[in-house]
Amino acid sequence: MSLANELRACLTEILRSPVPEPAETDDPVRFFRQWLAERNLGLVPIADAADFDWPGQWIAVLRDGEDEHALVMFGSPSGPWLDPSNAYHEGRRIEAGWMLTPLDLHLPTDQPYGTAAVAGTIAAILIASDAEAPLSRVDEAEALAGRGLAGDRYADGRGTFSGPGRGYQLTLVEAEVLDEIGLPWAEARRNIVTRGISLNGLVGRRFRIGAVECIGRRLAEPCAHLEKLARPGLLRPLVHRGGLRADVSTGGIIGLGDEITAIR
Repeated sequence: MSLANELRACLTEILRSPVPEPAETDDPVRFFRQWLAERNLGLVPIADAADFDWPGQWIAVLRDGEDEHALVMFGSPSGPWLDPSNAYHEGRRIEAGWMLTPLDLHLPTDQPYGTAAVAGTIAAILIASDAEAPLSRVDEAEALAGRGLAGDRYADGRGTFSGPGRGYQLTLVEAEVLDEIGLPWAEARRNIVTRGISLNGLVGRRFRIGAVECIGRRLAEPCAHLEKLARPGLLRPLVHRGGLRADVSTGGIIGLGDEITAIR
């Protein structure tokens, strides 16, 4: 059994719910991290997994020759709870491990970010040709399927947080949030500024911007990099309000005033 299938089996056991299968070309750890983030969950690396014990479930990775195997561990001291490939043997050293944990303890894993029931519109479109370059407003832009906005650094793979993986093609943020905290729209470093829609509710959902179809991947949470480029003190007011990371499924031209709607 491959490491990807073992990780999937481990997550299915811990979550007690279906877990998607990554494509053969995907890095399985990256794929599952990004999928989990859509559900207010994350994999936290364990610093010294070989000596770790925990009266709960955690995921261990051990090596068997050239192969790596994943299994669910439990207990203090820990032993195998689920060993999909029967890879665990006494004396075989665990090389890495993760704890599965909520990103925010106060949010559920079932629709943690609510729903987007109200349609909104595009208030601004902003692109930058390179990482950390100033963003420029345009009246319309071409959304390229599988890439992002033509002329933007993320469509060309030159963004600070360019992939590979899910959610690196397009970013959106609500004008209402930026106006409330007094942050100029261009300094938010997002591609599309919206009005009238709750972007958090689009996480894990398909939606349209005009005729362009997209899928929301995870929240575009604030970070120290944004504070460096914009101003200090942005982390707390933008937590869970920093916008949406999305991918472009079908391309087309988008323009100011285009409607943004969830696909039901």
